[in-house]
Amino acid sequence: MHRFLISAAHKSSGKTTVSIGLAAALHARGLVVQPYKKGPDYIDPLWLGTAAGRPCYNLDFFLSPDAELRQQFARHGHDADVCLVEGNKGLYDGLDLEGSNSNAALARLLDLPVVLVLDARGMTRGIAPLILGYQAFDPGIRIAGVILNRLGGRRHESKLRAVIEHYTEVPVIGAVQEDPELALVERHLGLMPANESAEAARHVAAIGERIAAQVDLDRLLALSHVTTPLAPPPPRASSRTDPVRIAVARDAAFGFYYADDLDALAAAGAETVFFDTLKDATLPACDGLLIGGGFPECFLGELEANRALRTDIRRAIEGGLPTYAECGGLMYLARGIEWKGRYADMVGAIPGDVRMHAKPVGRGYVILESTAMHPWRGRDGGGGAELHAHEFHYSDIAGLPADTRFAYDVRRGHGIDGHHDGIVLHRMLASYTHLRATAGCDWPAKFVQYLRHCKNPDSTKVPACSL
Repeated sequence: MHRFLISAAHKSSGKTTVSIGLAAALHARGLVVQPYKKGPDYIDPLWLGTAAGRPCYNLDFFLSPDAELRQQFARHGHDADVCLVEGNKGLYDGLDLEGSNSNAALARLLDLPVVLVLDARGMTRGIAPLILGYQAFDPGIRIAGVILNRLGGRRHESKLRAVIEHYTEVPVIGAVQEDPELALVERHLGLMPANESAEAARHVAAIGERIAAQVDLDRLLALSHVTTPLAPPPPRASSRTDPVRIAVARDAAFGFYYADDLDALAAAGAETVFFDTLKDATLPACDGLLIGGGFPECFLGELEANRALRTDIRRAIEGGLPTYAECGGLMYLARGIEWKGRYADMVGAIPGDVRMHAKPVGRGYVILESTAMHPWRGRDGGGGAELHAHEFHYSDIAGLPADTRFAYDVRRGHGIDGHHDGIVLHRMLASYTHLRATAGCDWPAKFVQYLRHCKNPDSTKVPACSL
């Protein structure tokens, strides 16, 4: 087996492109590659999953304790030939002075060697103290090798190789030239989601070929070889009784779903059936509705034009269909979205209008406390419990009625208005917050239990808030 973490000296070093290329190149060799992404992120995992040919899973210190991170890593990677973890930001960057949630901390926790991607533009001899400093800052972190990125030509590469060989003992395992063809399309929230691009697979394959030609894959595998296999944790308990069916919006406009959330829904006894908000005229037959995050503002024309589906969704919600929506899903369920001087009608299930802004309104980790209005929290625990989650939105929602009910009080973050999040109406919960299935927040199981109650009220416990 081979396991390693890819990090950088700072963000925007090209680390994600290199990670995607490595995953694609190793996968093309016939190796089973399990990708991971550190921290809260939907977009990078879509690209990494496309490159590896299997879902990418997130590892997040803020959402999970150390023991759970080890379990998550082993659960998904025990049957893989290569476990590739892409870090976020720089190797030692983090939320606190001690770096307790940094990439280095994750490498230490999972006993992973680090491959450092260095943006070498404008650098020659200065690259040596940079590498030496990163080694000396935490001797417990093993920097197994460096990949030089965005080089200015072969002469630049040879100078850097000579400097690194002379002053350090860190091997250069790759040298990637500046190449516009390697660039991933970006937009206001970051990289364009792979689910949105019909050319994603072709582009990923091309990146893989270019990275394979400029990185010594054999050296990388030798440096990351381990003899101790990962012991898989016990499988999740699966509920096969009283199944429910959840319609999930998944298309170019909505694609932000964590792989482990979908796994947890299935384990809780839910069958997920996907539908396309841009093309389908009606919802599939279902017991509940889930609309995750995405970029609805980039598809205003298509979403507005599909009036049949918008009408069907609004009638279903008003008729009592249990619904959960996050961020982009909340925006879609509002009356309309205003962006760049244009207003487009949306579903209209939420009596408010979404307005896009040039800068983020809510960004980063959040801490929530559920209120008595939360429809799924149940009487048997979870009421008032703190939830750790995250948000990333450039919009707010205006015009909500004064008597709007909210599922959460915001202890950290912004949510709807800086104090509340989670609009509760009929049997719908719509929030800017993104939840993730962890030991401290098993929202899929609670949502499925709520669907069972709504489907057959006499057979399940009555939630704290009957709507």
